[in-house]
Amino acid sequence: MSKQSSAIILMNLGSPDSTAVKDVKEYLTEFLMDERVIDKPYLLRSLLVKGIIVPFRAKNSAEAYSKIWTDEGSPLVVISRQFKNELQKNFEQPVEVAMRYRNPSAKYVLEKLHREHPQLEEIILVPLYPHYAMSSYETAVEDIKTVHLQKKYTSAIKTIKPFYNDPFYIHALAESIRPYLNNEYDKILFSYHGLPERHIKKTDVTGSHCLKVNDCCHTNSAAHKFCYHHQTIKTTELIAKALHIPKEKTEQSFQSRLGRDPWLKPSTAERLIELPKEGVKKLVIVCPAFVSDCLETLEEIVMQGKESFLKAGGESFTAIPCMNTQPLWVQTVTRWLKDYFAGSKEMLFQ
Repeated sequence: MSKQSSAIILMNLGSPDSTAVKDVKEYLTEFLMDERVIDKPYLLRSLLVKGIIVPFRAKNSAEAYSKIWTDEGSPLVVISRQFKNELQKNFEQPVEVAMRYRNPSAKYVLEKLHREHPQLEEIILVPLYPHYAMSSYETAVEDIKTVHLQKKYTSAIKTIKPFYNDPFYIHALAESIRPYLNNEYDKILFSYHGLPERHIKKTDVTGSHCLKVNDCCHTNSAAHKFCYHHQTIKTTELIAKALHIPKEKTEQSFQSRLGRDPWLKPSTAERLIELPKEGVKKLVIVCPAFVSDCLETLEEIVMQGKESFLKAGGESFTAIPCMNTQPLWVQTVTRWLKDYFAGSKEMLFQ
């Protein structure tokens, strides 16, 4: 297959078009009305999102975004584009960025690629999510597929699988963390984006394993291919092993909770208040569920999280940036794609 007949799409979550309340409302509505994010019946979801959540959260969310916004725009979108530019240096095939919510949309990017490359035969989709979850990886893939089908494009879509345990990803992430462990610290907290427990159960292909079997995440099962909880635990364990971090110095938690349903525990927000009382005064925190810094890392952790920890009696709080455009991360994705173009199917989602 010729280089001109293939294209690469990097897909991330998305951001509001600006910090204006109107734009934030549009973003939140599109995001939360996704049935894979709030998996309630449509009418109930619409009532919750449009009648309660968005009207009450939009102003505060806009203020939060304004704290991290840059001259170029949303950090998530800006960093994703910068990453695309670095990746493009390694390929003759066109590389584009699409966002699951707002802009640039899957529809826009697919139209652009097929218009500019009429001989396009295949698209390699790289969801920028290390772990499988219906509200992140799955919805990104399904969004691209839906638009692709609606437009009746003849090109094929090949998708890179979740890379939570890929050796090259683990190496890149570990090396991004390593410099921050040179100074004395009491504990490193691995904070992952939270999920409702029902999402974990819903993606359990066996229907009888996740959150039902004792120590389910360490008990071998076909469910692990789609289990966010298992995959985050595996990432933490692999990183700790790669960096030789003692078990007593590692902990895992989950952030960004929404709603009152049971979510994965422990809560990052709660642990940041509890840890100083347990003697953890010098904390390092990393957010491996995110490859690009965004609202959840820059505002929720770097700003709110630090304030909570220090107010609770902590002495030092070190937040490790996401990999963003670090060379090893660029090299990792480059390797996956070059291996694919050379004939390997190892990184494809089957």
